[in-house]
Amino acid sequence: MTAPRLGFVGFGEVGFHLAKGFGLPGMVAYDIHTNTPGRGEKIRTRAAEAGVQLVTTSADLAAQADVILCVVTALEAGQAAEQTAPYLEPDHLYADMNSVSPALKVTIGETISATGAKFVEIAIMGPVPPYGHKVPILSGGPYTKDFDAIFQPLGMTIETGDPTVGSAAATKMCRSIVVKGMEALLTECALGATRYGAQDRVFASLAETFPGINWKEVATYMVGRVVVHGERRAHEMEEVAKTLRSIGIDPIMAEATAKRMAWSATENLKSRFDGKEPESLEAFAAEINKSRQSNLQGGING
Repeated sequence: MTAPRLGFVGFGEVGFHLAKGFGLPGMVAYDIHTNTPGRGEKIRTRAAEAGVQLVTTSADLAAQADVILCVVTALEAGQAAEQTAPYLEPDHLYADMNSVSPALKVTIGETISATGAKFVEIAIMGPVPPYGHKVPILSGGPYTKDFDAIFQPLGMTIETGDPTVGSAAATKMCRSIVVKGMEALLTECALGATRYGAQDRVFASLAETFPGINWKEVATYMVGRVVVHGERRAHEMEEVAKTLRSIGIDPIMAEATAKRMAWSATENLKSRFDGKEPESLEAFAAEINKSRQSNLQGGING
């Protein structure tokens, strides 16, 4: 089978790991942040490492790629489809891989389908690192078989879902209630426990209740994900909340999770840890305590 001419809308963490795993010749990407200070350099570095050419317009992307993977953020997914759609033709396949509500996924699908292009919805069902391009995914929509035929030979782990657009998104949204909820819970737990030096006993107690899990290791990993990806996760959980409201469910836990994720962005934790996950919960706590002490001192001086 001839390798696809593959393009990416957005080239952050997901796009980078997918492209690096595929290792295909001639891959291209268009990212609106390519020249944004503080973000552009990382995009350019990752593109060079993955062998991806960065193009400057959506038109260039569509001209140089037959298969397009949209890997932006929940906040940008609809706009990305609208910006790309004018340049699509019937021989294009456009796969939206973003974590958005079923309703938004349907809207995106309608935008793409109106051009005659084939639309596929993709739900990423696990963390991309460390799986890379082999991360489990769930495909949906009427053209899932077209997507599967292209990407299964490239090593993707694909479960073919419902041909109705929105079903895969619903699966992802409901999964995120638990996964992102655990990240928020463990972050909040770590914030309190480390303040009292109680973290080791807390996690030992959890291990007795839920054996077989190294809770401190899990907490360290999940806190790190909140630090680095809190803003993106907050937007995703807002989509989860929309999903639940649309079917008459009060999104109490989803909204609380979104609030904790947004806190990470408000505290500018990603920048404070240089875009990296904290080495330990203790390092995380030490950095947070700096803010507490600074705020306290400011209040005293005021």
